Amino acid sequence: MPSSQPNLGPLEQALGHPFRDPNLLVLALTHPSLANETGSGALQQHNQRLEFLGDAVLQVVITLELYRSFPSSGEGPLTQARAQMVNRSSLAEKGRQLRLGDHLIVSRGEETTGGRTRSSTLADGFEAVMGAVFLDGGFEQAAGVIRRLFRDDFGELDELPNLVNPKGELQELLQAKSPIPPRYEQIAVSGPDHSRQFECAAYHGDVELGRGLGRSKKLAESAAAHAALERLRRAAASGGRTAESAVQP
Repeated sequence: MPSSQPNLGPLEQALGHPFRDPNLLVLALTHPSLANETGSGALQQHNQRLEFLGDAVLQVVITLELYRSFPSSGEGPLTQARAQMVNRSSLAEKGRQLRLGDHLIVSRGEETTGGRTRSSTLADGFEAVMGAVFLDGGFEQAAGVIRRLFRDDFGELDELPNLVNPKGELQELLQAKSPIPPRYEQIAVSGPDHSRQFECAAYHGDVELGRGLGRSKKLAESAAAHAALERLRRAAASGGRTAESAVQP
């Protein structure tokens, strides 16, 4: 561990977490190259173990948020969305937003070869810092930090990434057989102001095709369209020919 304590106040402020044990944050910022340079090997602690832990914490928190945000989505779409949100490029960008490179403790060789700005180094450092927050403050504190750092990502996530648009697909499917487009109605809203839960239904004419839940009206409509598509596909597989036939008892 470096003998002089760096000024980590700006990083703690950016994280929204003042460390009770600042040495954990120092360790999270210590690049493995330092051990190679000093020749101290295992005696020189570095951030790889915290990186391992932080990766697991990130996976759990992001998975939980996606699970709550997209209640009508299955395992496959949720897995794809999580993979996109916590890939190496995404984590490196989070590191840049925190100005993590300014605080990394690296060897002279790593410094001269641009290690502070290298995407892989920033991604590893970000994971390590999340692991340090978890050890220092517990799961709820780490989850709060991660949710804040990924708030914009979730705010822009109206539909799961890498997936087709269920509303567009439903419209295309229905209008191949009828000039009437699908329409959507809000059925209910529940929950406190900061955590609303919307329920919407998809209709073709006067026939309800499916319902869905979401944290916004747009998400609920997408979930309803997804439910309608699933219902129509099941009806087609069993011999149904029209949207109306799909909802007959």
